[in-house]
Amino acid sequence: MKQPIANAPHEKTHIVPKRSKFASNLRQVKKEWQLYSLLVLPVIYLLLFKYIPMMGNVIAFRRYAPGGSVFGEEWVGMRYIEMFIQSSKFWEVFMNNIMLGSVTLLVGFPAPIILALLLNELRSKRFKKFVQSTSYLPHFLSIVIVSGMIFQITAEDGPINAIIRFFGGETILFMQQADWFLPIYVLSDLWQTVGWGTILYLAALTGIDESLYEAAKIDGANKWKQTLHITLPGITPIIVVLLTLNIGKFMQVGFEKVLLLYNPLIFETADVISTYLFRVGLQSGNFSYATAIGLFEALIGLVLVFSANYLSKKITGASLW
Repeated sequence: MKQPIANAPHEKTHIVPKRSKFASNLRQVKKEWQLYSLLVLPVIYLLLFKYIPMMGNVIAFRRYAPGGSVFGEEWVGMRYIEMFIQSSKFWEVFMNNIMLGSVTLLVGFPAPIILALLLNELRSKRFKKFVQSTSYLPHFLSIVIVSGMIFQITAEDGPINAIIRFFGGETILFMQQADWFLPIYVLSDLWQTVGWGTILYLAALTGIDESLYEAAKIDGANKWKQTLHITLPGITPIIVVLLTLNIGKFMQVGFEKVLLLYNPLIFETADVISTYLFRVGLQSGNFSYATAIGLFEALIGLVLVFSANYLSKKITGASLW
């Protein structure tokens, strides 16, 4: 006779409520509030000086009159942006911006990488510190001083023209000829930024495992092959991040420097969007027009950053986000 199967005792099942992500994050903040409190001042700064001023962009689509509402008097839609795109100066300043940004990026971006690789190969620590210090120094000079130095060096009676005359050449009025503005701007920018730009690359180079170099030497790899297969791949993430950030500043170029260096004789190659914005929009009191131009410039920069980040993620796997 079959024995009845005893019923298994009922086990109490506890349904644990699913914790929301927000509650989990809130508990984490309460637990480590001392660490998170360090974010307070930077967040306040960003809100006050970066995000809240963005509300002023609304006057790019509204007619603003000094003394009236800070958000403009009436909606005008895309009128000011269309005015800028249809103006006779648009293509000149836009192409100058593209040319200045492209050449600065092509020359100025790889230069700190090359200098960092060369400094990394130096064995004399004293000479390495000397080169680093002298290359960092121009970064701390103000744009006004650098512009003054450029005017003095390229002046009619300056050292460059003195050398040209010594070899039998004729005096060149560098700052009065449009063709000379681009090389002068790019070379002076390179001189001022190349040393400072090496800091992050030198820090990244110290993080590369030395055993990789030892293994490469055993395999017979020379310096060039070590650089190509170990050093450059080791600093690729930082190169990608800085390249993306530099592309984001592509349209900005150096507004202050261009403004200090240019004059009506060289507007043909020196006038860029930001200086046109300052001259036509702000100096003439057309704030809505100036805001529309600035917004146009910022949107192009935003598109460039997103595109560069997307391509970087697809090609190298490294990206800003």
